[in-house]
Amino acid sequence: MHRRHFLYSASGLAVSVSLPPCVQAMQKQMKITGLETDLLKMPPREPNYDAIHQLGVDTGQVVLRITTDAGFTGWATSNFGMLAGGPRVVQTILEHEVKPVITGMDPAFPKKIRAALWSALEYHGVTGVVQFALAATDIALWDILGKAAGLPVYKMLGAYRDRMPVYSMCGWYYDNDADLSKYKRQIQTALEQGYRAMKIKTGRYGVDDDVRRIRLAKDLAGPQCRVMVDANQAFNKNEALRRGRIYQEIGVFWYEEPLPPHEMEGYAQLAQQLDVRIATGENLYTRHQFLDLMLRRGADVVQPDNRRAGGVTEWMEIAALSDSFGLELASHGGGAANLNMLCAIPNAIYMETSGPQKIINGEVLAPESPGMSTELPRSYIEKYKIG
Repeated sequence: MHRRHFLYSASGLAVSVSLPPCVQAMQKQMKITGLETDLLKMPPREPNYDAIHQLGVDTGQVVLRITTDAGFTGWATSNFGMLAGGPRVVQTILEHEVKPVITGMDPAFPKKIRAALWSALEYHGVTGVVQFALAATDIALWDILGKAAGLPVYKMLGAYRDRMPVYSMCGWYYDNDADLSKYKRQIQTALEQGYRAMKIKTGRYGVDDDVRRIRLAKDLAGPQCRVMVDANQAFNKNEALRRGRIYQEIGVFWYEEPLPPHEMEGYAQLAQQLDVRIATGENLYTRHQFLDLMLRRGADVVQPDNRRAGGVTEWMEIAALSDSFGLELASHGGGAANLNMLCAIPNAIYMETSGPQKIINGEVLAPESPGMSTELPRSYIEKYKIG
């Protein structure tokens, strides 16, 4: 700034500065002008199983786009690994319940929009598939804000890191796999892809089968690779404690979701009586249920799911609460939305994912594109779109 500009500035006179278009857009009030959805159905693949679910046979997605008068479009996707009717219900909520509320509102006010949607939808519940719709809406709003600012969302949230440790969810149950050859192949593939941590399923059969699966995974992975176990709500409190003692003796890194999510006191007992980390949270809705779990000291690792937990706005509040309680955080699920949020959370330790991707020293790099990086190719949408 030369002397004349300095004097003009000091005297309170405006100095004309050319701002980038994205900054100009952020300075103006934007309005939401529309909401569009697509319903997708994936072709069935060979099923895989956890302790209580069959997955992969009937899967789908709801793709959400929120448009604005500034030309920015926010994207989000809600995924379903099972439950054939779920995606259509979420699509209906978005089209008929969410759209009338948010149209005309400024996307730069996600907390205000959250409050308006809660008020509009609370009569028929703000958990279940209603929260799937609210979470997708919030993610799409943050996608708009990141694009308008010209920044990836993790930087808008206040970045803590630019890469995130990941683990592979690879140790499923498979049909016709009594010798565990399919199970073994999946673990070996994950190791070849560069993962340094992996999670396997337990609890579908007896404890001897669990021990066999865990020992095989640890033998294949070696001492430098962490192995987590996930029981998917299969046990009651007594059985969860009995198996947890065996799992921790073998040396797993965490013991995930041994009980149904409403068994808060049971989780508290397990966390008190076991040395292994207790991880849970994928089936909890919003910061309120997470706070209940934390107050009971029922977990060592909390695991928000970006469909149930409530989107970016709610996630960051859950993260702050968990950090205050001295807890670690890991995502349920992967993808760009989770990655953006995790990179802004100091106490985050892992992102769940699977499959080939660019992994460097067991970590994936944060997204570089403005927004949430949640857009899907049009060709993909057209290929799987139904209805």
